Amino acid sequence: MLETINYKLALFLICSCHQTYNQFLDSAGRFIVPAGYRYMTSFSAEAYGFAQETFGYLIESDDTIVLAFRGTTSAADTVSDLIARQMPYPWFANGGNTHRGFTEIYASARKQILDALAKSDSHKKLIITGHSLGGALATLCALDLAYNTKFASPIVYTYGAPRVGDPTFAAAYNQKIAFSHRIVIESDLIPLIPPPLYKIPSQSKIYHYRHVKGGFTLHFLTDSFSKNHALFNYFTMLAKYESAYAIHLCSQLPSICPI
Repeated sequence: MLETINYKLALFLICSCHQTYNQFLDSAGRFIVPAGYRYMTSFSAEAYGFAQETFGYLIESDDTIVLAFRGTTSAADTVSDLIARQMPYPWFANGGNTHRGFTEIYASARKQILDALAKSDSHKKLIITGHSLGGALATLCALDLAYNTKFASPIVYTYGAPRVGDPTFAAAYNQKIAFSHRIVIESDLIPLIPPPLYKIPSQSKIYHYRHVKGGFTLHFLTDSFSKNHALFNYFTMLAKYESAYAIHLCSQLPSICPI
């Protein structure tokens, strides 16, 4: 059974996702660490064979670790997004096939993440989050960590994430990851890609894609693709469920929220 969405946590994690973009844009990789949390480490990844880019971070409190992935920002990220042919999921024998571009990005960051978690307290709750491409990376990471680290029960919150793998991957994820929330704005186009049946024009092979579980739809519509996908509007829509907490969160530290 899926847990009910914790709206306060969902809002907090949107702020965490927002900070991955601030981290990337800051020349020194700085970002806001929320009150009650401590910086653990940052990690980089390689998109489409280009130089390493900052792709996220880990922070911790006395009882929780947050692992946050960044979404598409650079031209190299965009190229990786488009490599939608599939490859075998490498970190679990029955994990099906996953999007090659997403999987190769995660693979290049994996050792940094596993090394950081190996030094951390296994009794802490692990939460994995990401927006857009970051949501895809969070999904790939969650199944890997659940099988291959001491953190067997990660909690996952993604925002505007695309499809990641085939039905076998989705089934493996759905069985192993108990607490997963895939939050989407109904008019956001990114969760619609790759399509369930994806065919490269120059090839005869058809790739099958299926979303993982936990879909939760927010009803919002503009005539702008970027607004429909923006973290700002994910935050605004979820804030309707916990308005007082949203105000408190955004007043706590300047620029922590995507507003």
